[in-house]
Amino acid sequence: MGAGLAGITGFAGRTRAAVIAMLALCLLSFAPPAMGPALGQESALRALDTLQAGRDWAAVGRLNIGGRGFCTGTLIEPHLVLTAAHCLYDRTTGAREEDANVSFLAGWRNGRADAVRGVRRSVVHPDYNFAADPDTTGRGVAHDLALLELDSPIRLANVVPFAVRSEPAAGDVVGVVSYARGRSDVPSLQEQCRILQRDVQGVLAMSCTVDFGASGAPVFAMRQGRPEIVSVVSAKSQSQYGEVALGMSLGARLDQLRVALGRGDARFIRVSDSAARDGTRRMSDGGGARFVRP
Repeated sequence: MGAGLAGITGFAGRTRAAVIAMLALCLLSFAPPAMGPALGQESALRALDTLQAGRDWAAVGRLNIGGRGFCTGTLIEPHLVLTAAHCLYDRTTGAREEDANVSFLAGWRNGRADAVRGVRRSVVHPDYNFAADPDTTGRGVAHDLALLELDSPIRLANVVPFAVRSEPAAGDVVGVVSYARGRSDVPSLQEQCRILQRDVQGVLAMSCTVDFGASGAPVFAMRQGRPEIVSVVSAKSQSQYGEVALGMSLGARLDQLRVALGRGDARFIRVSDSAARDGTRRMSDGGGARFVRP
């Protein structure tokens, strides 16, 4: 690929071995396992810490979750933010966070945001189950997707929603913009990493660098010189070659969320706290890992 994100140099990367363990990435979630051998060289993270550097990425923002942590989210329409479903759950109780306790800070950088909005409604994918124990199918990642409807649209010339492309493939060169642990006040761009593998469910293994708080971060690919979202960061994983990021293809999954939100479908928009708590495995204060071995 000759062009990079918004005029930046193109992405690059190399194929890696299959994933052997998954670990949820929400800032509030779990401590990382021991690192394996390092992945090959991908582009380094670059802090978007100036107005000029962050100009093209203001639609990426920090999601503050109930005063207990944060994730990353992205504006895909003036009133809709795309993120990971697990960001909306309390890891110790399994309770769904009240929408009133979630806020979106578009272009958050060094204590200032281009726009701040509350959340009117949220919808998680109908096949996502935060309380369920992980299994060997990867469903937790495949459906770890949520849409947030803001309490008022963001209509600013410098905050332009990103388009979504539905079907990324193994070998595609991508990039990620995220907030994370140790860089919660400034977004960072990794402009060169690659989709290493796509399974039959649309779960993607990527060579991108992610950390706690990067859950929900947009994964971009270029189309006609413009970045488009092709996935959302859900988890990180250990392979025999080191750590990789996990996400999902969007396609029909995002379509389902749009339809449910448009219809006001209460089955998906809200999950009762009691239902979410049933069967939830409590985590220790020090954190506990939820693994999947595909």
